[in-house]
Amino acid sequence: MLRHMSHWFITCSGLSIATLFLASCGGDSEVPMLAGNTQSASSEGETLYQKAKQADDAGKTTEAIKLYDQMATRYAFASSAAQARFRQAQLLEQAGKIEPAFEAYDKYLDRFPGSGLYSTALNRQAAMAQAAAEGDVKSSFLGMKSKLSLEKTAAMLGKVRDHAPMTPTAAKAQFTLGELYQSKHKAKEAIAAFRQLVLNQPESPMASEALFRVGLILIEDAERGNQNQANIDLARETFNDYLIQYPGHSRNAEARKLLSSLDGTDLQRSLDIAEFYLKTGKPESAKVYYRDIIKRSGSGTQHATAKARLKELGE
Repeated sequence: MLRHMSHWFITCSGLSIATLFLASCGGDSEVPMLAGNTQSASSEGETLYQKAKQADDAGKTTEAIKLYDQMATRYAFASSAAQARFRQAQLLEQAGKIEPAFEAYDKYLDRFPGSGLYSTALNRQAAMAQAAAEGDVKSSFLGMKSKLSLEKTAAMLGKVRDHAPMTPTAAKAQFTLGELYQSKHKAKEAIAAFRQLVLNQPESPMASEALFRVGLILIEDAERGNQNQANIDLARETFNDYLIQYPGHSRNAEARKLLSSLDGTDLQRSLDIAEFYLKTGKPESAKVYYRDIIKRSGSGTQHATAKARLKELGE
């Protein structure tokens, strides 16, 4: 083993130890060069950048994309590396290659956070993620197959959010993620996404709508019979939280109507249980529910029925 390591170091003489561990002697074009190799490597990187630019200027897009990628990957510390990666992403986007373009912008944002084109790159990435999500939602509505999978679109939105935490861009990406899951009838994931927005950015203009959507999804899930009573209780709690946190929001009146409807649904459910117990010869159990209905309601059909039944039962 030691003999093998000694031979390896001799064969790769002239390279720094750090570079050896990173790249080996193979000269792989996909392996980044370290800043330790400095001047000559930087010069090589600038030469490669100029070669890529010449191909770009000549309209040789495929070649330019490849060379820009090689330059930004191998010579990430060179002065033109940020521009190379950004231009690669631009060309891919212009060619309609959504996923590779998004990934190139992602590499740019990860590697060059202080560069002058950071905001532009983030805006382009956000626009691509939003377009992919809107296309996915529209495809779901029309019954068509989306170009990108749900998982890929969701991942794109997540990356946009994480590149710009606590900003309007992040809030929009998070809200769109909730909408995307909602359009796919993935209630659990949609609720989690909307709640995360409310938790992270409660003052965002989108947070109030996000919390309202949580209540709606819970009602829809209850209507489909998924843990009916539990979802009704959670929906009631959500709408009450929404009215407390966001008084004056445009959907306050709608929330109050939905709360009233939930109360009616709950009372009807209690009445149905009471009637069942009465018909099956368990009047004492029925009385418990009739009393509860009267206690929770001041008027209405269920209130009147419960009062009449208790009278019939001697109360």
